[in-house]
Amino acid sequence: MADLTWNRYGKSRIRLVKVRRPAAGSGQPRDPHELVDLTIDVQLEGAFDAVYVDGDNGPCLATDTMKNTVYALARQDPIDHVEAFAARLAEHFLARPAVSRVRISAVEQPWGRLSSGGTPHPHAFVQAGAEHWTAVVTRDAHGREVVAGLANLVVLKTTDSGFSGFPRDEFTTLPDTDDRIMATSITAAWTYASGPVDFSVRATVRRALVDTFAAHRSRSVQHTLYAMGEAALAACPALTAITLTLPNRHHLLVDLTPFGLDNPNEIFVATDQPFGLIEATIRRQA
Repeated sequence: MADLTWNRYGKSRIRLVKVRRPAAGSGQPRDPHELVDLTIDVQLEGAFDAVYVDGDNGPCLATDTMKNTVYALARQDPIDHVEAFAARLAEHFLARPAVSRVRISAVEQPWGRLSSGGTPHPHAFVQAGAEHWTAVVTRDAHGREVVAGLANLVVLKTTDSGFSGFPRDEFTTLPDTDDRIMATSITAAWTYASGPVDFSVRATVRRALVDTFAAHRSRSVQHTLYAMGEAALAACPALTAITLTLPNRHHLLVDLTPFGLDNPNEIFVATDQPFGLIEATIRRQA
């Protein structure tokens, strides 16, 4: 005999693009459109043992129905904030028979507006980079948890960063430096306090992270990571904690002495492997 001890199922990578158009009858056909580009995962837990053990599909909401539900609710919802839309999806699926826990994960690809003749174009867009925004809503009978974030936000500064005073042993070759390039690809995930939340604070969190990265006199990636997290919590009282992941995108000074040349912190080689990976969670004090 065997026991089924845990299960979860759902629909992954539901691609959704919504064009928000001017209100009908506005008489302004050139009014700006807005573009929302999401990839959504729906995952359900609940009383589904019979589906696995007995082949009884009576409790089993079809994953194709999950996909269709996302599109139908997207038509009804303006999707001003991805967190709010994910929360609406979670509430909908939690009300289905046999469902006791819902996890909605959404990744948003931001689009910037193109310019034409020096003026922002009303309905032409460009993907400016690899950065994307994330949201995970978990909902059950006890309430909900909303975790939002961003990933692939690539930043670099050419000074105000150093790394020195670390332990040295027979295998250490890295020299101390008080002036180096600091580059990383920021991944951040922050948890909102329970209760009503203004999800527009995402822009404030992002600004706190990048402003601190730029201005902080860094003694290590760890040092700057903590300062960034502390600044995000200070800027947004609705946050209870933030987790940051900062891979160190190394830029190594090239030795030009074989060619009779000096290198006063000007010529570097960018390496992508191996790399340091620094992670931490900063939580608001109770």
